[in-house]
Amino acid sequence: MGLSIGIVGLPNVGKSTLFNALTKAQNAEAQNYPFCTIEPNKAVVPVPDKRLGELAKLVNPAKIVNATVDFVDIAGLVKGASKGEGLGNQFLSNIRETEAILHVVRCFEDEDIAHVDGSIDPIRDIEVIETELLLADIQTTENRIEHLQKSIKGDKSLKPLVDNAEKLLNHMNNGNPASSFNLDDEYLRNNLFNELRLMSAKKIIYCANVDEDGLNAENDYVKKVKEFADKRGADFAKISAKVEEELVGLEEEERQEFLNSYGVEEGGLEQIIKTGFHSLGLISYFTAGPKEVKAWTIHKGWKAPKSASVIHTDFEKGFIRAEVISYDDYIIHGSESACRSVGALRIEGKEYVVQDGDVMHFLFNV
Repeated sequence: MGLSIGIVGLPNVGKSTLFNALTKAQNAEAQNYPFCTIEPNKAVVPVPDKRLGELAKLVNPAKIVNATVDFVDIAGLVKGASKGEGLGNQFLSNIRETEAILHVVRCFEDEDIAHVDGSIDPIRDIEVIETELLLADIQTTENRIEHLQKSIKGDKSLKPLVDNAEKLLNHMNNGNPASSFNLDDEYLRNNLFNELRLMSAKKIIYCANVDEDGLNAENDYVKKVKEFADKRGADFAKISAKVEEELVGLEEEERQEFLNSYGVEEGGLEQIIKTGFHSLGLISYFTAGPKEVKAWTIHKGWKAPKSASVIHTDFEKGFIRAEVISYDDYIIHGSESACRSVGALRIEGKEYVVQDGDVMHFLFNV
């Protein structure tokens, strides 16, 4: 499994510039006019994780394999997008396929960069986008209810699903996002939400895009976005797309010096991925051997058999036990054999909850 993040926002807020910088692909045309992005740009990006390099120094593998994040840069949405305004809702389907949304909000003044509404107002901009996502979700839910009502005549077991879909529709019609809809029955909730893939049900990271001066100081625009995110219980990130673009192509040491000159310790990619992992409750464990040192992405709280399934489904089906070394123990003792000799290698069974940074080896039988 991997992390998939859709980048959304009004036209001309710096989404494509940010996408270029984060992915280092430079394949999303960035210009000073709305609707510059007319097809969704996609890129698979390695997750920066210094622990992989440290393990590789000890194991000396043939290759290092990072976990990955899929970034999808979606055309700027405008008021009425859910009804076909601007470039219309053809791009909304791209958002549905992502696990999280990075909502980029312009938080700086610049007379040379046009704003689609003529002024800078981050909360207004956020509400425009979220209204369009909600309206599109309402339409999706209405269509699904109509289909279910036809099917229920031959299958009465669908009635609970229809009843809850109607409650969800009423909830959204009152201006509430799907994420705040309470449904105690986990089976019905999963069935309903997995099928509809509603955009307003996704985790959102509110991302304040600032100029260079805003990186080490919080202007009023940034404060408003941060307060908005806090009220929603959502994650927040602050980046400068312009600065991130200047980092592209720099060596690691130069890159860090450049960031430090702005009073920043880590780049936007690291910050956004870290925030995305936190929003979705994701962690990484490692496998280490002569062929490769590799990071695997799982949900926090997964037990060993389920965690093994991301390598191969047979690992979960035939799970016997796992050999586990914590990352810190591996680094301290220097090798798997040394960890085994001092008792730092543990044998864990089916109930073991995998921890971030565990170095694991699975034994299975099918």
